[in-house]
Amino acid sequence: MEAMKGIIQKYQHQRISLVEAGVTRHRSIFNGLKALAEDQPDSKLSKPEVVIIHDAVRPFVEEDVLLKVVTAAKEYGAAGAIRPLVSTVISPSADGCLDHSLERARHRASEMPQAFLFDVIYEAYQQVTYKRDLYAAESIIKERISQHICLIMDTKDENHVGHRLEEVLKDELNHVKVTSRLPCHTGRDLDQIVSEQCYSYVCVNVMTSDFEEIRKLVNMLEESNLSILYPVVVISVYFLDYKSVPFDQKMENLMQIREYAKEVKKRNILLCGLLIYYPQDEQKLQESLRQGATIIATLIKERNSGLVGQLLVA
Repeated sequence: MEAMKGIIQKYQHQRISLVEAGVTRHRSIFNGLKALAEDQPDSKLSKPEVVIIHDAVRPFVEEDVLLKVVTAAKEYGAAGAIRPLVSTVISPSADGCLDHSLERARHRASEMPQAFLFDVIYEAYQQVTYKRDLYAAESIIKERISQHICLIMDTKDENHVGHRLEEVLKDELNHVKVTSRLPCHTGRDLDQIVSEQCYSYVCVNVMTSDFEEIRKLVNMLEESNLSILYPVVVISVYFLDYKSVPFDQKMENLMQIREYAKEVKKRNILLCGLLIYYPQDEQKLQESLRQGATIIATLIKERNSGLVGQLLVA
């Protein structure tokens, strides 16, 4: 602190305030935010609309970059500088081997400076004040993006069992917003889904056991770049009517989900399947629907990449 005070005095810098650093980078930023907050008893500074966070070891930032991140933060709440990826980024498997490499053209490296609406970043740091609590921040993000489920049904028949699943989902997950839509075919449908910022999709396949609608949905999600920030969960639900279609034939179609799920996982889209036996008596069907709703809720909340490509049975 004394060294910095000496530099400021020597070169007569104006409009500079010093704040005691913390033991970690995270704590240092929080100390700086508290110095700007109006709710702190010793605060002598005015709370800004936007705050910029930058690394002191890279002090020379172009003014144009600062202007762009501030302007974007005012519009979106947060913004940061990015650059194209140069090095190859890989994703390892559980045993330490290469699972897949990311497509560099689809990803960017995050850089400083970063800008935030002050109220947004200050609230976040109040909830996560230590580096070890970053897991809590991840949990908060998972919780928030799990509060909306987009249910896509391939039939308008209100009496079909697929709509029974929708009712059970709304009943079992009463704190979660469940919106129902027909399959998406147009750009307008895509714009509407993207604007809702939904990261959880349940595609109910009543009329077919192939992947036509799933592929359309995944292609739309890729075009929207929604999965760049956080993983998008897609659950393909199938009602197995073993009386109308031979069991072996339908299962052979459904098992294709494994290979396709591996492919879309590279784009941060987590795809898995859910199988519900039908028809069955009312009591057993209701129990299967409840189990299905529980499985869906767990998959969406946990976003576990280890379950990608699995065909679960309710």
